[in-house]
Amino acid sequence: MKLISLLLIPIFLLIACEEAKPHLEQIRERGELRVLTRYGPTSYYVKGDNLAGFEYELAQRFAEHLNVKLEMIVPDNLTNMLDLIEQGKADIAAAGLTVTTARKDIIRFGPVYQEVTQQLVYRQGTKKPKNLTKLSDGQLEVIANSSHVENLKSYQEEIPDLEWTENRELESSGLLELVQLEMIDYTIADSNEIAANRQLFPELRVAFNVSDPQPLAWAMPLSEDGSLYAQVSLFFEKMEESGDLDRLIEKYYGHIHRFDYLDTRTIHRRIQTRLPQYQTLFEQAAEQYGYDWRLLAAISYQESHWDNEAVSSTGVKGLMMLTLPTAKQVGIDDRKDPKQSIPGGAKYLSSIQSRLPDQIESQQDRLWLALASYNIGLGHVEDARVLTQRNGGNPNLWSDVKQNLPLLGKKKWYKQTRHGYARGGEPVRYVENIRRYYDILLQTTVSGAGEEQNSSEQAIKTPETPAAL
Repeated sequence: MKLISLLLIPIFLLIACEEAKPHLEQIRERGELRVLTRYGPTSYYVKGDNLAGFEYELAQRFAEHLNVKLEMIVPDNLTNMLDLIEQGKADIAAAGLTVTTARKDIIRFGPVYQEVTQQLVYRQGTKKPKNLTKLSDGQLEVIANSSHVENLKSYQEEIPDLEWTENRELESSGLLELVQLEMIDYTIADSNEIAANRQLFPELRVAFNVSDPQPLAWAMPLSEDGSLYAQVSLFFEKMEESGDLDRLIEKYYGHIHRFDYLDTRTIHRRIQTRLPQYQTLFEQAAEQYGYDWRLLAAISYQESHWDNEAVSSTGVKGLMMLTLPTAKQVGIDDRKDPKQSIPGGAKYLSSIQSRLPDQIESQQDRLWLALASYNIGLGHVEDARVLTQRNGGNPNLWSDVKQNLPLLGKKKWYKQTRHGYARGGEPVRYVENIRRYYDILLQTTVSGAGEEQNSSEQAIKTPETPAAL
């Protein structure tokens, strides 16, 4: 018996040593960063054949910073996420979590990277409530265990009749959809989530702010070990100093703050009525030139609203609105023929991208700059890149170039350029519109043969997966 006890002592010591290792060292030895998140347009989602999302990309960059692999884990609900991070069963929760006093008692927050405001949402066509005291006639439903619940509780002393239902199954997108479908009257969501979801649910309206601006941050287990926290702080410091954080925010939010109700309603209707007759052509052209077909469809919607008979005042024609010289350049003779126009537009976009300077390394930036060139011409975009560099910006980043494009309409600036005057604000709106339409198409259409569903199932792991926790 004593022999068995003596043999077990080294095993217990080994376990104790493992648990005593700094959190950061455990992650590096494991070779994997385990991150809890939520599935939605502000956090983590499947975009075409790739994973995307503001929180996902931040986490991916942090994993690269640590030189480890990234494991994204999606719990069933917010309550489970907070429990899992509190219990130390994951390294980080990156899910747009609001920093609150109550949460700081059980989890540790990293540096603030964004601010949002809680807003009360209702559906257009119903009576707009003026404040929280006017909700007695309707049903208010919010995410269980959320910062929204904490905020509502703070109002109860002032408004004793204030009532709400806590939903443990749905995230913000789900509750916003219930408002859109008139299954509930109101919900509360963060301003960034509302902006991201209004493209999909155009009937939503913001009644009023429910809070002051509140900070968002990553959450970590609360412990005396500060090794992971120190690296998270260093990472965000570098992201701030390099400007990468601002560029990432622009990438995911820069195009969604402008909302056009009628335009959004129209594209949702035409996805059902006009798109089906052209979808196969978009898919074929996309496969030939290496694009997501929904991007080509978004360009076409911006150009012609999917009207193959469209003709502009300047003489451009067809679904992809090609000029006569461009049509000759890409080898088509009937710009109004969808079978020629769609592949012709894709070929022209591809040729523009191939002519952009090699120092534009980011494929995303190359695409946005190519789209701006599709609209205004490659020469004018190159002029804007020159002005961007002169003004201290990075000519290889769309986020910097788009700040300088409007200067092409001002004599002080365009007289310094090779190609002269241009309506430089137009390509900025053009690209932002296409990005919005693309987002809508990604959320409302699927790839053939269930490809998107399959990739989504493979990409998202739940806490029940043994390898995950």
